[in-house]
Amino acid sequence: MSQPSESQPSAPSRATPPGAGWAVFVLTMMNLLNYIDRYVPSAVKDLFKVDLKLTDAQTSLPLSAFVLVYMLASPVFGALADRLPRTKLIAAGVALWSLATAAAAFAVDFWSFLFARALVGVGEAAYATLAPPLLSDFYSAEKRNRVLTLFYVAIPVGAAIGFTLGGLLGATWGWRAAFLICGVPGVFAAGAALFIRDPGRAPHEPAPVQTTWPEAIGKLRKIPTYVYAVAGYTAVTFAAGGMADWFPVYLSRVRGMETAAAGSTVGMVTVVGGLLGTGLGGLAAERLTGHTRQPLLAVSAVSMVLAAVFALIALLVPGVSMSIVCIGVAQFFLWFYNGPINALIANSVSADLRARAFSLSILSIHILGDAVSPPIIGFVSDQAGSLVPGVLLVPVFMAIGAAIWLRGWRVVPELE
Repeated sequence: MSQPSESQPSAPSRATPPGAGWAVFVLTMMNLLNYIDRYVPSAVKDLFKVDLKLTDAQTSLPLSAFVLVYMLASPVFGALADRLPRTKLIAAGVALWSLATAAAAFAVDFWSFLFARALVGVGEAAYATLAPPLLSDFYSAEKRNRVLTLFYVAIPVGAAIGFTLGGLLGATWGWRAAFLICGVPGVFAAGAALFIRDPGRAPHEPAPVQTTWPEAIGKLRKIPTYVYAVAGYTAVTFAAGGMADWFPVYLSRVRGMETAAAGSTVGMVTVVGGLLGTGLGGLAAERLTGHTRQPLLAVSAVSMVLAAVFALIALLVPGVSMSIVCIGVAQFFLWFYNGPINALIANSVSADLRARAFSLSILSIHILGDAVSPPIIGFVSDQAGSLVPGVLLVPVFMAIGAAIWLRGWRVVPELE
């Protein structure tokens, strides 16, 4: 049975508003910096662990603090977007997260490091909540999968740079230099957002109506497409967060690689797998349109099954070379969902719900996803005396996400 928000047709396509190309370029570059800053800590985890005298669980708590603040601040910025200029909120957020990343270089103990990383979450919440809806407002529904696929290509590239650059800088000049060097450039990039021309709310769609948070939540929970998309997204984010935070350490601690080599290796397989996976995932969803119901969910579900299989093999296969190959293949399939699922979120709701839909999605995927997976894996590692049982949670949660999306593919109504 179709829901009102899912069946609302878009207005006929018209010319893309001026400044769309500049907006895509600037916001995509900011997304690149976003993930560089986010994954530097994972590349130098064992270095600041020794310097600050932390346990495995404590090394992941700053990431959890970042995600916790990030997810709590996201609904706030979703509401502020109804009152303040979105481009100014994005610029302020990028500047804040960049300064906070650099501030981690001056941490003297666990709590000062935790505070700096938590502050990163405030800045990123402004950007991550508002950038996808802003891009969606430039383009009609049939173009969003392609545009958001390009936007999300920056995630694996940024993560790869974060792993690689963090590992190299950490090995050469120490972990403090890694945070400082990776954090500062974002301060200068923030100004570019001020030159984005906001197209207004959904010029391709009927004029949006102001919606309160209670009204928005009530509407969103009744949209099956949105619910299935975010539920699967949450499980996959749990897996992706654990994989990003612990796989470089897994390669160095369990497989015997040097810290810099482990960071560079994960960075390499992330950028190659992520670029190919994100691009091909968006393309596959487009090619499947008209050949299967819910092609965006179909591509995401099937690719996640394959990601889970290869992630499991990577942890169990003997030999470091084969493990790395399987990690790369898992990364390739892991990234297929990025453009399709976020396009599905944008397309399944009306313009008045879009910013809140993305902010609630961010809250959900992090409060039950990568806010908890790194410390849970660290806790299991501490209790078991081995990292392997903890990282086995990664393929398990990939499989859970795949199962949710497979179910959604078969049962949710088609978007009109």
